[in-house]
Amino acid sequence: MYVVFYGDDRGLVRDEAANFIKSKLGTGQSFNTIEAGEFELGQVSDAIGASSLFGESEWYLLDEPSANQDFLEEVTNSLESMKDSVNKFVILEAKLLVAPKKKYTKFADEVKEFTAEKKLKSNPFLMAEALSQKDKRKLWVLLQEAKLSGMREEEIIGILWWQLKTLRLAAITSSASEAGMKDFPYNKAKRSLSTFKEGEVNKISQSLLEVYHEGHSGVRDMDIGLEEWVLKI
Repeated sequence: MYVVFYGDDRGLVRDEAANFIKSKLGTGQSFNTIEAGEFELGQVSDAIGASSLFGESEWYLLDEPSANQDFLEEVTNSLESMKDSVNKFVILEAKLLVAPKKKYTKFADEVKEFTAEKKLKSNPFLMAEALSQKDKRKLWVLLQEAKLSGMREEEIIGILWWQLKTLRLAAITSSASEAGMKDFPYNKAKRSLSTFKEGEVNKISQSLLEVYHEGHSGVRDMDIGLEEWVLKI
């Protein structure tokens, strides 16, 4: 018999395979692994016909045959023999296309797919815009989306710092060329300054810088510090 565990969530594929083997492996049964990087011709055939010293069936983990063409061909050509073998086979694979999945399914006792959860897409520059509008509620929501999408706190702080730097430049210059900026972002920053009290942009910038340095020095958790910073804007 053989079962197949596959999918783009490689960690979950391996965890589920390990749990399956642990739940099925009997006393006296041996467990062997055949890996793509160390595969030698004939290993699968030998495993199908192998017998233990005490007559117990043996277990074999076939680790990603598709990563080695010879390994894949030998596995594909041996599926019916694996099904009829007294030994047990657990095949691990990455994401399978329709054709190879169909081949595995034909004789398999079980075929299970594990798909990685799709991360929420986030536009980090919307956070910068929410900051320039001093929209605390919107910035909080966008911060959560950014974190769910996989962005690190350092990346988020970098984007927010860039926006604050733009506002500070707009506050002390009279033209885009003087600030070294293009007209559109400069004029937009100039308009946004009316949302802030005098000196407030500098104060907010300093507090964000403190979140960054205190997070890196271990004084406080950067994630929590960033959330607290947003709520105080």
